[in-house]
Amino acid sequence: MLAYLVLFLVLYASEPIIDAGGGASVLVDHLLAMGQRNISVLDVSGAALTASRVRLGSEASTIDWIESDIRAFSPTRQYGLWHDRAVFHFLVNAEDRQRYAKALKNALPVSGHLILASFAIGGPEKCSGLPVIQYDAEKLKAELGPGFKLLEERTEAHITPAQKIQEFAYFRFKRVNT
Repeated sequence: MLAYLVLFLVLYASEPIIDAGGGASVLVDHLLAMGQRNISVLDVSGAALTASRVRLGSEASTIDWIESDIRAFSPTRQYGLWHDRAVFHFLVNAEDRQRYAKALKNALPVSGHLILASFAIGGPEKCSGLPVIQYDAEKLKAELGPGFKLLEERTEAHITPAQKIQEFAYFRFKRVNT
């Protein structure tokens, strides 16, 4: 799925990108390798952000590192692409999901894109001991509210390091006028 994401990102290489929950993820490494220089990485964990900064060395200075809980995030700019590989499904409280959606809508202008991944229906009910919510397109659209048009949905059987299969889903939305 990373290859698909990278291909999509090439099409939007000039757009500002935010990786929500990107902490210690290597997506930022791939974006830099592709020449993307308008990147923000948001994560609740300062330690995860620091690990990425150390890994990237001098290139880390080109990234906007944002240490914030997504539920309290107040964007100071807008992005052409919001990427979330696995944050939203941890928000089991309705109010937390509403706060996430508010931050997303403030950060993503009309015509901006959202790529969101989560556990699919039939996937795990917990991850790292924490409860999660499983999503399909209809359920996710209901959570995001009006203003998002589903462009694409893909599922995969993700194999964990423990060789367990987890059903995972990827959704691509475009922000639209309502």
